[in-house]
Amino acid sequence: MPEPIDELFSTQSISAAFSSEAHVQGMLTFEAALAHAEARAGIIPQEAATVIAANCKVELFDVMALYHDAALAGTPAIPLVRMLTARVEGDAQKFVHWGATSQDAIDTALMLQMRDGLDLLIDELQGLCAACATLAEQHRHTLMVGRTLLQQALPITFGLKAARWLALVVRQMRALREHRNRTLAVQLGGAAGTLASLGDKGLQVIALLAEELKLPTPDLPWHTERDRIANIAGTLGVVAGAMAKIAGDITLLAQTEVGEASEGIVPGKGGSSAMPQKHNPVDAITAIASAQLAIGVVPVILSAMAQEHERAIGGWQAEWAAIPNLFRFTASAVEHVRGAVGALQVDPARMRANLDLTRGLIMAESLTMALAPHLGRPEAHRIVQAACDSAIKLGKDLHQVALEDAKVRTILSPEEIDHALDPTRYLGSADAFIDQALETYRNP
Repeated sequence: MPEPIDELFSTQSISAAFSSEAHVQGMLTFEAALAHAEARAGIIPQEAATVIAANCKVELFDVMALYHDAALAGTPAIPLVRMLTARVEGDAQKFVHWGATSQDAIDTALMLQMRDGLDLLIDELQGLCAACATLAEQHRHTLMVGRTLLQQALPITFGLKAARWLALVVRQMRALREHRNRTLAVQLGGAAGTLASLGDKGLQVIALLAEELKLPTPDLPWHTERDRIANIAGTLGVVAGAMAKIAGDITLLAQTEVGEASEGIVPGKGGSSAMPQKHNPVDAITAIASAQLAIGVVPVILSAMAQEHERAIGGWQAEWAAIPNLFRFTASAVEHVRGAVGALQVDPARMRANLDLTRGLIMAESLTMALAPHLGRPEAHRIVQAACDSAIKLGKDLHQVALEDAKVRTILSPEEIDHALDPTRYLGSADAFIDQALETYRNP
């Protein structure tokens, strides 16, 4: 049963994938697949494998009692194997968990949960990509301020900003797909990673187990080599950080003084207990909080890589809580960013008004580049900087000051000045970048 806090910093689907019931079912799935693989290898009777597999259903077990016993046993696999063995009748009973160790069951169950978790994240990112692509296409010509160090810099389009979000999300989706297909691996090594209990059939059983579970076959058992886990954890941290970037942009655009975009209005969402006028960007805020929680878990998993010899004394156990939480927090960040982007209300008129706020000063670089071929960039920069200072001091538009500046007028005609100070003519490759992001998304 999910904790109430999961409603804030998780999703229903990811909480289900990393629930106690899902973990137990993962271990039971391992036990069933192990029995079938060993039967195919001629190690145990096929009839025994069939009986064992028939009992590997989580609804047949008291999950709460199992975890209560796990606190004493030190691992949930020990009471699970005991309970499973008690359920299996006849001669098949002696073949339960044949040749395996607790960590084989727990790690493989974790791999199955992580596979489900990655699939859920990829699906959610796909939806976010679609929302970003829609904004990029719809607003490819919507002028807005490009900001550096939170100051107005140059004109861009909102379509370009959305296209950058899109490209960022596509990269995260690709990374997760790669891990889903290549990094996950079945775990089977027996007591100390030699599979001595299976004689000379260890490699065969690993291959058959991997086939049964549709997981990649590892080169060797990896009980205390946790690079697979750490690589996925690191990537989830990057995914969470990517979500925080997009959510951060949205919160800044939604500031009262900026007002260029806002989250969609839903009754009861985003209000204030004290100020009736407020409409807070709650999806973006929750995404940022979830991302910070996710990133905070990653060091726990990385530090857990320092595992002793053939079985860890704490690092492995720390993963049991850290990995589910990492998936929960990351999924929450992705879901809330998808919600914010998908319902984003864009205000092109406010974007244009903010672009005109400095009375043309945002086009200073454009004017500099128009003069630079004739004067050299340093001298052009000096002249335009002086013109900007004069515009600010006199309260005039840069366009008016430029027309009145003798040095500028000796080089540029009024038409050329108009051209240089037109923000629609100083967008560089923005349109091409949008096309490139859309193409990469649509044709990976």
